[in-house]
Amino acid sequence: MLRTATTAFLTGLVILTGVIWITQALRQIDLLTSKGQTILIFFMMTGLALPSLVGIIAPVALFAGILYTLNKLNGDSELVVMSASGVSPGRLLRPLALLSAAVFAIVAAIYIQVLPWTFGAIENLTTFVRADFISNFARPGAFSDLELGFVFHYRERTPDGALRGVFMQDRRDPAHVSTYIAEAGKTLEKDGESYLQLSKGVLLRPQSAGDSAMVTFDDYTIDLSQFMQAVSSIKRPRERTTGQLWAPEDKDRADPVLAGHIRSELLDRLASPLYALVAGLIAFAALGEARTTRQGRGLAIGGAILAFIGARMLGFAATTLTVGVPAAAYFVWGVPVVAGLGALALIFRGELFPTRVQRRFHARPA
Repeated sequence: MLRTATTAFLTGLVILTGVIWITQALRQIDLLTSKGQTILIFFMMTGLALPSLVGIIAPVALFAGILYTLNKLNGDSELVVMSASGVSPGRLLRPLALLSAAVFAIVAAIYIQVLPWTFGAIENLTTFVRADFISNFARPGAFSDLELGFVFHYRERTPDGALRGVFMQDRRDPAHVSTYIAEAGKTLEKDGESYLQLSKGVLLRPQSAGDSAMVTFDDYTIDLSQFMQAVSSIKRPRERTTGQLWAPEDKDRADPVLAGHIRSELLDRLASPLYALVAGLIAFAALGEARTTRQGRGLAIGGAILAFIGARMLGFAATTLTVGVPAAAYFVWGVPVVAGLGALALIFRGELFPTRVQRRFHARPA
């Protein structure tokens, strides 16, 4: 049972992850086209998204794998033979519970340790791609949009790599629009950071009265990495380690909105792995009991699917609700706990609430 369920789980995990990864990779194809990046950067960017996909898909693949295994055993009458031989539900549950515990440990490691690192790596790689795009792949004479509200332009590139006629405008924040116009510019690399050095230009910034302040300069150096992240200088909750979420700084607690998102992210990381255990228990509760060929299994499978989807959707809703309502944390933990206990009650209902025939059978002398 363990071998069959593990094979079905891994097969489903690989297929589902591969299909969703391809759809995500197609959205990043502009790295190779408009931004001129190499195939290595493309695979690095899309590959860093795999852990988040595995964390979400693993419980679903486990659920489908256990349903497949139990349905196969029941179709071959093996569950009937084992039940007639006196094998208890607890003994049948043991190998599947072992697989569920292993998936729980993997998903917990992904959520608690791996995801914060991958999100930070994606942010750093995105900044590198943007800076590298300015340095090497922006086309002369074209106004290139690195992202919505940020425009870069230069007239021509000299044989030594210098840029002529540089125009750069950042209007992502309408209240702080900055415009750089320079006769020349060149890119520099220092300590792994990318810089843009402008020469003989002006910096235009709007003032409160509606006028613009113009600052002339002979040399002006811009840190491209910091410039690209100027709008969001605060580290987002999903990019923080679990320890940082557990003990946020005082300034983060002072911001109710940020504190709510930190609380929601922490609860999501801690509670999401529990759904691997819930998936295994719900699947076993649906098909773990031996059934004859006259007893349809379609209704049981459909009920299990609806129960698992309902529990997971309630979990997502409770996690989102904790952003504004701290008391919703009880629901974040309550949904998987209640779903798991309900599945256990269905699995062991014959031992907890024996029928009249079972009581009469156990009352007979040996």
